[in-house]
Amino acid sequence: MLRRLVLLALIVAAGYYTFGRQHEATSERRDDESSMSQTTATTVDSIALVFRRRESHVQVEAAGVVKKVLSDDNDGSRHQRFIVVLSSGQTVLIAHNIDLALRVSPLAVGDAIQFNGEYEWNGKGGVVHWTHLDPHSRHEAGWIKRNGRTFQ
Repeated sequence: MLRRLVLLALIVAAGYYTFGRQHEATSERRDDESSMSQTTATTVDSIALVFRRRESHVQVEAAGVVKKVLSDDNDGSRHQRFIVVLSSGQTVLIAHNIDLALRVSPLAVGDAIQFNGEYEWNGKGGVVHWTHLDPHSRHEAGWIKRNGRTFQ
């Protein structure tokens, strides 16, 4: 009986460690706009952390300023692409699926945006995608906010 309890405790501890590590860089979504600055600071730090760890498939939420508007990616699903600089100075590429969501428009260099999506590591700072609703409800919904309007 004691062996079973010890084994169960080890399994629970391993699961807790694995779950906590997997979600360490993921911040909670907050609907309260007044908490956005605190959420943004936390997630900018989280993005820096997942970048350093070369992690991917991490849901992130942050804010930044559009540094460059790129041409659309029209291979397969169409994506609106632009580079955002975070308050930390790190840049991330936003790849917003415009086959599933409205284009963020108008959008220009210098625009402040907020975003929620899935982070994928690359050596240039990373990519955030899944900034839209999942039509099959299998993935957490993401979004982009600009001037009080939500695009998802």
